[in-house]
Amino acid sequence: MKILTVDIGTGTQDIYLYDSRQDLENGFKLVLPSPTMIIYRRLQQATARRQPVLLTGRLMGGGPSAWGTEAHLQAGIPVFATPSAALSFNDDLMLVQQMGIQVISEDETASLPSEICTIELGDFNFPAIQRTFQEFGVHLDDLNAVAIAVFDHGAAPLDVSDRQFRFDYLDQQIRQYNRLGAFAHLAAEIPPSLTRLQAVADSAASLSCPLIVMDTAPAAILGATFDPQVQNLPRKMIANIGNFHTLAFRLGLEGIEGVFEHHTGLLNQTSLESLLISLANGNLSHADVFNNHGHGALVYSNQPFPLDRSDFNVVVTGPRRNLLAGSTLRPYFSAPFGDMMITGCFGLLAGVAELLPEYRAEILNSLSGKGSTGTPPWELIEAFS
Repeated sequence: MKILTVDIGTGTQDIYLYDSRQDLENGFKLVLPSPTMIIYRRLQQATARRQPVLLTGRLMGGGPSAWGTEAHLQAGIPVFATPSAALSFNDDLMLVQQMGIQVISEDETASLPSEICTIELGDFNFPAIQRTFQEFGVHLDDLNAVAIAVFDHGAAPLDVSDRQFRFDYLDQQIRQYNRLGAFAHLAAEIPPSLTRLQAVADSAASLSCPLIVMDTAPAAILGATFDPQVQNLPRKMIANIGNFHTLAFRLGLEGIEGVFEHHTGLLNQTSLESLLISLANGNLSHADVFNNHGHGALVYSNQPFPLDRSDFNVVVTGPRRNLLAGSTLRPYFSAPFGDMMITGCFGLLAGVAELLPEYRAEILNSLSGKGSTGTPPWELIEAFS
């Protein structure tokens, strides 16, 4: 069985090809620039050439791509965008136009000057990933499933904060299912409000295998639980410190006990420690985080969660995990199967196991470290020819 997992963040897209016949440590992996960083660099090049830009494609993640677009406009160079691409900047196209982006129909693009630089937006580029693997003799035409993670605020009503809207979705999923795997969806069952996940599914419509999509933050937290040291903890608090967002889940014997999410750039070690301590104590409020320009917090359990400073029950993952290096909380830096950067990919694998029961046993056996054959990769050459 072969499953392609792609965890798309702000800085990188982390790609792992699972083969059930191998130890997970021997799986092929790529850590590449994120799609939004790729778009940012293309915009920089167009700005240097003082070349007008047309943005086409689909809704995708922002951050660097939005900053590159703003810099292009500030340089006095026109930016045009089709409606589907313009949604990458705001769900309200009137606000996109107020930024200075000229939103035009697909038909109108034909009348633009021939020297315009056309940049296609999108989070998932399967042909590019397929070509990259193929350069190394690895073919992706026999996949059993593909799983992709992106961070989705959701399409909030115009009078609702997107931060609040996202937390309402988290709250709904936790209250209904109370498990991290509930943040994974089959492509045909994506909630209508999760427009970025839907855009990813649309970009993968040509795939001939099942597609699973998932939110990046729960995928990383779920992946971290497969570190052997973390598996042995009956209760733990796991923080994923990403390049753009920091999210922490408090997990107990009965499921999810609490969660908060903030912007990493607004945190330092002291403030992050304070949030984790408050989450452990159960007195962290939504307002504490939301009013500080974070996303929010939810606490579901009044049961005490003692922070054990002599051992550990605080677990950290994510590319900016060094924010808690040397912390008095004595965090454990998880690295499931030896690689922190693809932690989210292992969470995606668990999401596939939850939604595709025909693959569940093999995947869970692999994630437990008990199901692989231990076959060295040179004995599986036929699998990649």
